[in-house]
Amino acid sequence: MRYLTLLASLMCMALSISAAKADRRVAFVVGNGSYKNVAQLPNPPIDAKAMASTLRNVGFEVIEGSNLSRDQMTEKLLDFGRKAQGSDIALFYYAGHGIAVSGTNYLLPVDADIKSEMDVKLGAAINIDLTLEQTMGDAKVKLVFLDACRDNPFAAKIKSNAATRSVNVQSGLAEMKSGEGTLIAFATGPGQTALDGQEGNNSPFTRALIDNITKPGVEIQQAMTAVRAQVNEETRKGQLPWGHTNLTGSVYLNQAPTTQVANAAPTASGVVPAATGSSDGVELEYWRSVKESNKPEELNAYLSAYPNGQFKALALARLAAIKSGPSTATRTLNAGVDPATFTDEATQLTEDQIGLDKTGRRDVQRRLTGLGFDTKQTGVFSDETRTVIKRWQAARGYPSSGYLNKHQHKALLSEVVAAPPVASDNSQKAARRAASAPAPSSAPAPAPQQRSSPGDAAGAAFVGGVVGGMMGGMFRR
Repeated sequence: MRYLTLLASLMCMALSISAAKADRRVAFVVGNGSYKNVAQLPNPPIDAKAMASTLRNVGFEVIEGSNLSRDQMTEKLLDFGRKAQGSDIALFYYAGHGIAVSGTNYLLPVDADIKSEMDVKLGAAINIDLTLEQTMGDAKVKLVFLDACRDNPFAAKIKSNAATRSVNVQSGLAEMKSGEGTLIAFATGPGQTALDGQEGNNSPFTRALIDNITKPGVEIQQAMTAVRAQVNEETRKGQLPWGHTNLTGSVYLNQAPTTQVANAAPTASGVVPAATGSSDGVELEYWRSVKESNKPEELNAYLSAYPNGQFKALALARLAAIKSGPSTATRTLNAGVDPATFTDEATQLTEDQIGLDKTGRRDVQRRLTGLGFDTKQTGVFSDETRTVIKRWQAARGYPSSGYLNKHQHKALLSEVVAAPPVASDNSQKAARRAASAPAPSSAPAPAPQQRSSPGDAAGAAFVGGVVGGMMGGMFRR
């Protein structure tokens, strides 16, 4: 039984690392309401906060902001663009004022003061088309949600200052077409205005998104059908969300085991190709969805679906481990640790609640390294650090997510950490051999420092692309 438990842990770790590399989700979530030069909107910051929490709960890294100026929005967009490069799912959500001028849509920072079409085109507003192209262009799946179809607060000024020629300034936002692998959803139809909702509450569109897009086992286009129906009913047919999609496969933001079996072999990113896989592939994906579960009913569901499945022994071992609790070694190591540490899932949200600054994150990395789970002490939780956290969690019998919660962080702080290595290579090697994990075959990594990498070069290229694209967009018009 110990061998099976060890084998199950090793396999779970391997599959977790593979899934972490395959599934990368990044979201930009901003709500602007405290406008300086036009009527304020009370609800967008509330909408953005709720949406960010919803997305973090299904594995998104969220770049979040509220009431941002032009410079602050640009900074957030640059960060989003760097992190979204090559991602499996990139999601863009904006709530606040937006305008359409001559068929082009723009988002309004809170410091926007627009008196003419020239102000718009010279950068007082954010060009949506250019922004999406620059930030999400190479993501595999692109999801765009715009709760910005409120009436144009600058329309009268722009029209009154267009003395030399006619300017098309419309209510709401203009129609947009989606490229391959993209879904674009507006709070209402082109040229129409959407409701902000009751003060202190979510808008009808955002509330419907939160209610539907992360339901377990619901495909995103099915979810959007439910969103339209909910908004239409809630507003008594006064508002009907509109969208355009060019997705090439089914996309799930929150897969369920039953959905995986029915639709055959979804990828780690939650995208189900049109062609189904083999029955072995279906079983593998089902197993991946429950392999680290602490809920006996989920493991029993796998055994019911595959009574003679290839992972039957591992499922039974996992059930036995849940029933008997952590192994003797783990119980000794975690003596006095809150029992909730072994059951409470950790997410980006629970980690944010700890309030770790860069020094705190570096301390976590130092402690993990001292325990034999080597990672670079940069103060940034990269994919490498997430993988190391998963290894530590699996070794201690905690739910393995790659994120921390307050219980797990407290447990880590309570562990005895090996003394920090001194300058010589021999002493560093000795310290690492004394740690619980096997010592690495090569010399330890040098002291952490910022190094140039292909990712840095790509980030620099992205910044140049944004600036060049914006300037080019200005003068093309």
